[in-house]
Amino acid sequence: MGFVRNVLADREMTLGPRAADWKRLTHWRLATDAEGVAWLVLDRALESANTLSEEVMLELAEMLGEIERAGPKGVVIRSAKRGGFIAGADIRDFRGVTAASEIVERMTRAHGIVDRLAALPMPAIAVIHGHCLGGGLELALACRYRIAVDGASFGFPEVMLGLHPGLGGTFRLPAQIDPVEAMTMMLTGKTAYTKKARSLGLVDAVVEERHVENAVRAAVAGSIKRERGNWKTSVLGLGPARQLAAKRMRAATEEKARPEHYPAPFRLIDIWEEHGDDAEAMQKAEIRSFAELLAGPTAQNLIRLFFLREKLKGLGKGEAGISHVHVIGAGTMGGDIAAWCASRGLRVTLADLDPQAIGRAVGRAGKFFDKKLHSSLDRRDAFDRLIPDFDGSGVAAADLVIETVAEREDVKKKVFAAAEKQMRPGAILATNTSSIPLETLRAGLKDPTRLVGLHFFNPVTRMELVEVVSHDKAGEETLARARAFCGAIDRLPAPVASAPGFLVNRVLAPYLAEAFLMVDEGVAKETVDKAAEDFGMPMGPIELADRVGLDICLEVARMLGERLDEPMPDIPQWLVEKVDKGETGRKAGRGFYDYDGDGEPKKAKEAPSPAEGMADRLILPLLNTCVRCLREKIVADADTLDGAVVFATGFAPFRGGPLRYAHDRGKKEVVDRLAALEKEHGPRFKPDKGWDKLGEAG
Repeated sequence: MGFVRNVLADREMTLGPRAADWKRLTHWRLATDAEGVAWLVLDRALESANTLSEEVMLELAEMLGEIERAGPKGVVIRSAKRGGFIAGADIRDFRGVTAASEIVERMTRAHGIVDRLAALPMPAIAVIHGHCLGGGLELALACRYRIAVDGASFGFPEVMLGLHPGLGGTFRLPAQIDPVEAMTMMLTGKTAYTKKARSLGLVDAVVEERHVENAVRAAVAGSIKRERGNWKTSVLGLGPARQLAAKRMRAATEEKARPEHYPAPFRLIDIWEEHGDDAEAMQKAEIRSFAELLAGPTAQNLIRLFFLREKLKGLGKGEAGISHVHVIGAGTMGGDIAAWCASRGLRVTLADLDPQAIGRAVGRAGKFFDKKLHSSLDRRDAFDRLIPDFDGSGVAAADLVIETVAEREDVKKKVFAAAEKQMRPGAILATNTSSIPLETLRAGLKDPTRLVGLHFFNPVTRMELVEVVSHDKAGEETLARARAFCGAIDRLPAPVASAPGFLVNRVLAPYLAEAFLMVDEGVAKETVDKAAEDFGMPMGPIELADRVGLDICLEVARMLGERLDEPMPDIPQWLVEKVDKGETGRKAGRGFYDYDGDGEPKKAKEAPSPAEGMADRLILPLLNTCVRCLREKIVADADTLDGAVVFATGFAPFRGGPLRYAHDRGKKEVVDRLAALEKEHGPRFKPDKGWDKLGEAG
């Protein structure tokens, strides 16, 4: 029993005195232990994670007043949430706020509270477990010490919302660690895990949970060595050195983002370059810049996408009852689905008629595990869960069978017939088809109620969205479990109806087809891609087609051409010939572009600039098809459509989604432009009748 008690004790969180007269507010509680150390614990009411709302900050100010009056030997700040410390500011407080002056006022108040924490005469100690992000990290930076429980992670994800740190991070982080490393963290939004955080000096100690109290005592006694800054801190305190560093940062940032699309990182570099030697001036500049960014369209659109992501996440809640996944087909898609599921804790059997394909898939999985899993134990466990299945026996024990074979109706039906005979009762049969209606594929199944579409996007390890495709005979329990499965593997389920191309490929088809037609007209492929990139796409349609696979694009185009009663450009014969020669894109090393050993396209450096209006030829057919899909009820609402298209294709995130972009540009202007393109290029640009009834994007 002593051993059991010790093991269980290690799992308990140290949250201050066990028996005490706590001062309790809605979100915070405060008590002083027998050694005179105050424990200030955040446990945000009715929320699964701690975030810094205005109410939380006002209560913190009240608690700081109590601490200032009581004068304890030290103050410990902890989270009572097992998932982590603080996940950042509560951006719900800022949704729709477009008056920069109001934001300045609110942020100035919040800074005053954090400054009081930083000015406490006794040592303030942040004890951090799990995630410590954004405003949570800024709060921790205001403490004299930061003690990390092993496994903690740190980051500034504000750049993903079109912002930079706004609660003191811009001047506190560069003062406490290497300024270049500090700026890199803020400019990229990348997470630093425990080992990296310790090496940076971001935390002063890393301990196991059972040693937290001893670490707190050491901090209060001043016996933990604090490392603040390094030689670069002094050098970059000089204006000329900072200007040179800022120039390099801008160049590196411009390779990934355009200032006209994503102004936040460039604003951060500006204020650091100008005020990096003056914390007070930088604080004022930070507040002003943060407010202007938050009130601007980029941040408001990216915040909208944050809430769309949360909405889709909510669809993935529930119990899937899936612990064993069997994947049939070890090509790029099947192998990557198997690797992803294994990395998320599921047992996976991977089958293919070609043993060498399984070997290649396991090799790719190993590279993925090495890159993305942060401990040798996690990597070992993921490998243990990924089981090569050379005889296909795993299908009989699986809770979910996913077919990822060639995009051909006859091949998939043959796989279904064999799998259904072996599947146990209650197991789900899923297809990763990218375009074939499930009503077609289910023919011949004895129990079509357990068939569902789970359409992943390439690359599986990066694209968040999975289309959960229904059909009129799918069981409601099957669909609910499929959505919950997506949630269990940290993917966003987007419910879509079974129809040719479903939602995402249906929307992409006219975009890609128009790009192919431009190339057929003699426009350089680099020029076509540049037109889309200038609009804000992360890559152009030609490079995207190479990544998807030209064979897949060709199959989808043929299928949509046969099944849809709407005009589409003819498939160029040279595209058919490319596929016949095996030039299928990035996976083959050659498609529209040739690819180097790292899978990067070799593009001509000197290509003509895009002509005026070229982007409209690409983008407006995509918008038109979005409206058509909404009218045809392929997807339930505009929000789900916008989220699905952004998270599956990377559609210019700063624009908030295709339908939000249409509203921001003006529906009448879009329809008029489509009508003009129809006159110039033909009926494929004819405005859909759904534009008349299109509501406002949320």
